[in-house]
Amino acid sequence: MLHAFRNVKKTHFLPYIIASPVSCRKRTLLCLKSHIVRIVSVNSKMNVDPKDFMLTGLKNETVGRLPGKLNGQQFVIQDCENCNIYVFDHSATITIDDCVNCRIMLGPVKGSVFFRDCKDIKCVVACQQFRTRDCKKMDVFLCCATQPIIESSTGMKFGCYQYYYPDLAFHFKDAGLSIFNNNWSNIHDFTPVSGETNWSLLPEDSVVLEYMPLPDPESEFKSVRISTEANRSIVPLTKGGRRTESDESCLFVFFAGDYTTANARKLIDETTTKGFVLIQTKEVSMRPEDVNRVFQNNAESLTEWITKGPVVALELNGDGVVEACRSIANEVFNGTKLFVSESKNTSSRDVDNFFNFADMQMGL
Repeated sequence: MLHAFRNVKKTHFLPYIIASPVSCRKRTLLCLKSHIVRIVSVNSKMNVDPKDFMLTGLKNETVGRLPGKLNGQQFVIQDCENCNIYVFDHSATITIDDCVNCRIMLGPVKGSVFFRDCKDIKCVVACQQFRTRDCKKMDVFLCCATQPIIESSTGMKFGCYQYYYPDLAFHFKDAGLSIFNNNWSNIHDFTPVSGETNWSLLPEDSVVLEYMPLPDPESEFKSVRISTEANRSIVPLTKGGRRTESDESCLFVFFAGDYTTANARKLIDETTTKGFVLIQTKEVSMRPEDVNRVFQNNAESLTEWITKGPVVALELNGDGVVEACRSIANEVFNGTKLFVSESKNTSSRDVDNFFNFADMQMGL
């Protein structure tokens, strides 16, 4: 699959009707339009303007799309310079080509986000697949369900997604993305160079607003209520691949129920308030044989709980975290279907068993 991305030409994919591939490296608006015969709206079956699904050739502007304007369609951003771009909607796929010195916020993308020939980009992105090719100096606050891939790209820096606007949770659902499946720090460099590092992680105390400003108060986006505070982010803030400060971690698993997401958020609030750190999260379906392999001695009592849907698992870290999590489970989640590591002696094994299983399930 990776080799396929190496051979992708710069063809723009818009809903439903696409003509022959574009061979020129630098596409003008005229060239782009000549290869789009028409776009058909999924819902209305009426012709719509192709320009509604692209931003091209813009400079020094604040632009984008408000909620409901894309509604799951594909989108193209091309040849923009020094622009602030906000896409407050969910989409199918997004390609960003030949953009320089832009700040870009993308709502949840059901498929891939592909940056090509871009430089000096700061962005907030949530997607199923994240790819870059021939890019330089990008700062990315990312939520990605699969392993992010960079190719022939340098100066790439990644941080955990932190963003909120009122429709964002619904857009994640519409895009088929789980807020708990985020591989933002698990980067695969398709073209590594010996002795050089093409990517790194942003400082842990990075503030999104210092990279991605709020829309201009005079812009069309002034009515969208936005927060970049970690405690309001739709996606939980995780430590990811950064080195942990403690050798003690705890596995905490919520089984499917009416309040699984709310319970997971409550747990994060309870534990982070006590100084513990959220390392990673996963939402994944399990079969009876998976329960036996992952939970081992506790499997028999848990098997019946997997029938109602995916489980949500969290790894929490810090000295004394196992005891604290067991106390929280008894005091806050009494009666809730869950699993918590029993002791510090077995907690590392619990974490490894579950997240190794989850990564295999998700093809990571």
